[in-house]
Amino acid sequence: MSGRFIGRKVLQLVPVLFAVSALSFLLLNLLPGDPTVAILGPSATTEARVRLRHELHLDRPLVTRYVHWVGQTATGDLGKSYVSGQPTTEALRQRLPVTLELLALSQLLALVLAVPLALLAARRPGALLDRVSTSAAFGFLAVPNFMLGVLLVYLFAVRFRFFPATGYTALTENPASNLRSLVLPSFTLGVAELAVYLRLLRSDLIATLAQDYIAMAKAKGLPAWQVLLRHALRPSTFSLVTVAGLNLGRLVGGAFVVEYLFSLPGIGALTVESIFKRDYVVVQGTVLLVAVGYVLANFLVDLLYGILDPRVRHVRAAH
Repeated sequence: MSGRFIGRKVLQLVPVLFAVSALSFLLLNLLPGDPTVAILGPSATTEARVRLRHELHLDRPLVTRYVHWVGQTATGDLGKSYVSGQPTTEALRQRLPVTLELLALSQLLALVLAVPLALLAARRPGALLDRVSTSAAFGFLAVPNFMLGVLLVYLFAVRFRFFPATGYTALTENPASNLRSLVLPSFTLGVAELAVYLRLLRSDLIATLAQDYIAMAKAKGLPAWQVLLRHALRPSTFSLVTVAGLNLGRLVGGAFVVEYLFSLPGIGALTVESIFKRDYVVVQGTVLLVAVGYVLANFLVDLLYGILDPRVRHVRAAH
């Protein structure tokens, strides 16, 4: 991949990150009424509100506050929680590994199950496996995360006691307990993605298998599985990679619900707790982190296009 191609993508990323930072900063300023009242409550004294306005730099012009905030953010200072006094950066550093592990496991689970099922279904469209996987996929898409989570807790935690219903064990403390604590949350979050990936990859594989070069490969006497894996799978993953990148936002939104449901100490739970406590400085930091993470993930997906299909980078480099 050429440096020119990467440089063009980085230049396109700059205005997007600027917009994300500006919108995240305006989160506190767009609150209806006085933000200090929303944070401290209506019973707060005038002195306390004036002091908080000074601490949050709300007594300065908007542009000045934004420049100051960007400067602090660039050094890793996202302010302090008004409730606990803990630096927002420290809180995010403690919670982020839990959310990242949950997202990674849910995506891994979805892809590990979706890819082989899609290959089997595309090999014989209309067969029993294809019909069963299609029906199951539509069923999973129709079930909300929180309902599936409650059902899984009842079946595998309450009734059969295979996995814990709530709680989290750090990976560094006990890897086995860590995986057991994340099985149900990961499946709850990843099952909808599994259904989407399965249907999408199946459709693309069927279309790819109808191409002339696939017929040529079959005419050479190559085994069916070699044709599927070596000649059909890679060009069929283009849409899958696109959707996987775009689904990150939905995964993060689902993680907020799943973390709260299973009592996982991640970014989602921190955001929900901060909203309930009106700790908007922490909410502002979590929103910025999630938004920047989403933008960077899609940036990496865009770069991955050039690896999966070299025609993409050649065409873009020509313009």
